[in-house]
Amino acid sequence: MSQSTVRGMDHIGITVPDIEQATAFFCAALGAEVIYTSVAPGDEVDQEAQQKTLRLTPGTQVKAVRMLKLHHGPGIELFEMHGDDQREPPRANDYGLQHFAVYVDDIEAAIKSFEQAGGAMFTGPKALSFPPERGDGNAFCYGRTPWGGIIEMITRPSPMPYEQNTALRRWQP
Repeated sequence: MSQSTVRGMDHIGITVPDIEQATAFFCAALGAEVIYTSVAPGDEVDQEAQQKTLRLTPGTQVKAVRMLKLHHGPGIELFEMHGDDQREPPRANDYGLQHFAVYVDDIEAAIKSFEQAGGAMFTGPKALSFPPERGDGNAFCYGRTPWGGIIEMITRPSPMPYEQNTALRRWQP
């Protein structure tokens, strides 16, 4: 695949138990805004087509779909689905997408918003300690959403040591 084929991340998709609760959480915790609702609660949905498209467990019902935007970065597409064979969100040691990170300017303020919105932090901010990432004020921490998903908050106000060895850079607003 050529470099010009993939331009960047468009959105991430998250299945949530209650789309209204999740929307309120992302808006309060991360400053997200609703762009549009693809499927509103109560809309008629071709459930068979959704099961084929998304490879859902038979009987799973898509109840609502909504696209949110953060100030910078990819969108967040929320799916409210219900089915008999649903599982809890993965833990960090499980295979597959285990968290996403949001860049924050003020990590303490971001933690406060996250917790006030109903999230729970695992720890307070910790210095980025891997050698390529170290720098004054460079920090991160993880938290859990009300339904169990994991979100990392990260801030990198200082240059990172890896930048001395390559022209490639991590995304930063």
